[in-house]
Amino acid sequence: MRTYELMFVVDPRVSDEEVVTMAQDYKNMITAGGSQITGEENWGRRKLAYPIDKITEGKYFLLYVSSEVGKTALPEVEHRMRQNEKIFRYLTVRTDEDLKKAARRPPRVGPEADRDREREASDRDRGDRGDRGDRGDRGDRGDRGDHGDRGDRGDRGDRGGRHFEERG
Repeated sequence: MRTYELMFVVDPRVSDEEVVTMAQDYKNMITAGGSQITGEENWGRRKLAYPIDKITEGKYFLLYVSSEVGKTALPEVEHRMRQNEKIFRYLTVRTDEDLKKAARRPPRVGPEADRDREREASDRDRGDRGDRGDRGDRGDRGDRGDHGDRGDRGDRGDRGGRHFEERG
């Protein structure tokens, strides 16, 4: 059995009834394609991570889909969502693959597992910097010359970039 999560974000200016109607249409398409809707969540109005068309909020809707057969109607649903201007974004994620990978992976035991756990813990402590190795003697890093007071720097509007003058 394959399981999916389909989330879509709708323009917040669309009424709640219209969002439910859209979701019902997509659910009908999915069930007509041979899949089942195992759950749905209407998350309502939430802030977007970044503005889309100068809009900072959207209405989120999540569908949980399961399919016994390999073929689903999800590509057709995504095609319809792509054509619908009221839907800002959508994402379909297959969730059963992660469960299969976790079930196949045997738990590690013994001294190798201890060494791996220690290595993973030290990697977490370093963050994203990775192993920086020996950086040697860096000496006194005191005065670095011209990084002191720079004085009055003037108007920043007339600095950098290309300068265009109006020609009359």
